[in-house]
Amino acid sequence: MAANLRNFYTLAEYFALERVGEARYEYWDGDIVCMSGGSQSHSRLSANLHFLFQAHVRRHARGCEAFTAEQSVKTPKLPPYRYPDVSVVCGESVFEKIQGFDVLVNPVLLVEVVSPTSEERDRKQKVRAYKQIASVTDYLIVAQDRPRITHYHRGSDGSWTRAEIVGLENIVKLAVLEYELPLAEVYERVSFEPH
Repeated sequence: MAANLRNFYTLAEYFALERVGEARYEYWDGDIVCMSGGSQSHSRLSANLHFLFQAHVRRHARGCEAFTAEQSVKTPKLPPYRYPDVSVVCGESVFEKIQGFDVLVNPVLLVEVVSPTSEERDRKQKVRAYKQIASVTDYLIVAQDRPRITHYHRGSDGSWTRAEIVGLENIVKLAVLEYELPLAEVYERVSFEPH
């Protein structure tokens, strides 16, 4: 029974940690999860993705901006906010102050690089939370163990589709940015453990 016990933290305790901590943390219904650190693959994938999106929006998608995992995003259905690995805004970036933190409220694209400890949250709770953000049209879940991206896309009628893009030769089509994201570039310098 003792193994099932866990600490319960209030939002006030969470915000106190956010103010003084050197790392980034997410609040999960009374639990506090550190979002910093991770594997080489996670770091490379996050860096590759931010670089690719930032380079594309600078050249082609005027008025868009890509943010790193340092930027929190408001998730009304999973308060107070999350730290996606990459977020992209088109048009003016809008921020809301939450307990003194500038929190982005209008991303169009969100990206999570999954790890063994975050995969269930990224594929379940975050999918539901991110779909509730009115401005979001696309959510990408990027695997570390093989070249595979899960792409959730909101159509013009408001319905969501899901596609699995597997293999370094493939691309993810992102209409919101008029961009074909090549998996070969996303996974550049990322090695995979044999299964």
